[in-house]
Amino acid sequence: MNVIKEWKTLLIPYEQAVEELKVKFKAIRNQYRELNEYSPIEFAMGRVKKISSIIEKAERRSIPMEQLEEQMEDIAGIRIMCQFVDDIYEVVNLIRERSGKDFTVLYEKDYIKNPKDSGYKSYHIIIKYPVQTALGTKEILAELQIRTLAMNFWATIEHSLNYKYKSHIPDGIIERLKNSAIAATRLDEEMMEISREVVNAQLMFEEKSNTIRDIITNIQLLFTQGKELEALDFQQRFDNIKNNDNMFEFELLLTEIKKSLPRYNHFEKGKLI
Repeated sequence: MNVIKEWKTLLIPYEQAVEELKVKFKAIRNQYRELNEYSPIEFAMGRVKKISSIIEKAERRSIPMEQLEEQMEDIAGIRIMCQFVDDIYEVVNLIRERSGKDFTVLYEKDYIKNPKDSGYKSYHIIIKYPVQTALGTKEILAELQIRTLAMNFWATIEHSLNYKYKSHIPDGIIERLKNSAIAATRLDEEMMEISREVVNAQLMFEEKSNTIRDIITNIQLLFTQGKELEALDFQQRFDNIKNNDNMFEFELLLTEIKKSLPRYNHFEKGKLI
């Protein structure tokens, strides 16, 4: 029982770090989208290594249990997914710019320009991250993996096969994995060729979604302020154009709705500010 408690105590800061880092990277993505700009981050997820995996890796790497926190870099792991290979290096630059603020970058491993023999591709960054605990600040190591969706699909399959075969994958499957890695690379290259078209389409969708959200929000605001006739008129006009792709019509409607909203002062006239 004491052993389980010790493991839980050890892993709590790592769990906290993973949650905080996920929030930070999701916030970066959302900021891009709120500004109607393309985000190099598609999504971010994280995990804390399972106790059994930590023990197995420690035995395989001959890491003494008392040195786990100093020598095992991926107990806390964050995976940042990108659509295109170029996005990966943009995210890498974003992370470098934050080094010394939220965390400290220790070193990087570029397995994209220098893939592993197996075909594995990803960009790894090892960081030192400060966690505020009940006992004070604790700095832990965490691994950031930045990759495309195609790279992630391949890496997930390879990981499952390594787990099944205890890292001794049969030669025939290894050969197929290498061929599929080549195919994944070709897919990323093809996607890069049409990236501009994809990005433009996504930005148009984001802009339309944000404008429609603002229209609906302001129409609801008119209802709450007792301007039902105006709200119903705007709602009817919105229903007539909501399936169109003409952004000018949406923006014009939004402008008219905003003009109908009364302006309120924060303080009544005559009161001291």
